[in-house]
Amino acid sequence: STVKRVEPIKDWVLTPDAFDQLLRWLDQGTSSSGESYLEMRRRLVAYFDRKHCPAPDDLADETLNRVARRLREEGTIITDAPAHYCYIVARFVLLEFLRKEQPDVSFNERLLFRQAAEMRDLSEAQEERERRWDCLERCMAGMETVTRELIVGYYHGEQRAKIENRRAMAVKLGITVNALSIRACRIREKLENCVYKCLSSG
Repeated sequence: STVKRVEPIKDWVLTPDAFDQLLRWLDQGTSSSGESYLEMRRRLVAYFDRKHCPAPDDLADETLNRVARRLREEGTIITDAPAHYCYIVARFVLLEFLRKEQPDVSFNERLLFRQAAEMRDLSEAQEERERRWDCLERCMAGMETVTRELIVGYYHGEQRAKIENRRAMAVKLGITVNALSIRACRIREKLENCVYKCLSSG
């Protein structure tokens, strides 16, 4: 979904209803008894702490309050993963904080600060990729052998070779290519959900 900038609203208060809505959204249809919220807040605090903010807890709360407010205003936020959306809002909060805290910093100092932040972001991106691969490997290992071989085989090869490979797989399984595609799609959906849960668990 398109992430629009979530601005602070003066005097907006996180009501019990808004908080419950936030909890349900973070849980994505399951009930974690607040564990998803606590984990998301912990990760946001760690994010702001890595950016050397003096009050990471306050900024984490501000981030979650903005997400809760948008949920209250729009009913829902459609996103592939709540954690991903929360991090985007956190970046807006961080930029606003930096502007308030450093109004008189020289251009060169701002440039150096931005370069340092970009280097940290690159490092975080590498860590995120490694975490994704680790989670993918774990989820694949938890699959039945037949299921794992099907999904690996389905995406094996490039272009024409991939098409021929899928035809051969369908013949071997005694099903149509379309039926194979549907089966692979369902496996991939389960695999993606497993990876998201793994990433969200920290």
